[in-house]
Amino acid sequence: MKGVIRTVVGYSGGQEKNPTYAYIKDSTESILIEYDPDIISYEDILVEWSRMHSPISKRKTQYRSAIFYADEEQKKIAEETVKAMKNTSRGNEIFVDIEPVSAFYRAEEYHQDFIKKKGRMFGV
Repeated sequence: MKGVIRTVVGYSGGQEKNPTYAYIKDSTESILIEYDPDIISYEDILVEWSRMHSPISKRKTQYRSAIFYADEEQKKIAEETVKAMKNTSRGNEIFVDIEPVSAFYRAEEYHQDFIKKKGRMFGV
């Protein structure tokens, strides 16, 4: 996406420190997105995420759908995004947690740029 500087795959949302893929603890697989707010907004990123994502089933903590926010404005945008998803979900329940940003731990190197390394086998 134009304006996205880089993405980093990792783990977030948990209380226990230093999760890994093999020992995820109470964290969620996450993506840290660095972006230029002069080119793309937090809202634009969430709109694109909501187009690509269908969180219609409840998942265990590791794979849950979550939006992390840095301030009250981002929280409001996240809530509006989830509300819009619910309005277009054709009656399906939407499972997305909205939480303040917490510690982020970079995932193992084999998780970084996964689609570039493995190809588009997951329909992303």
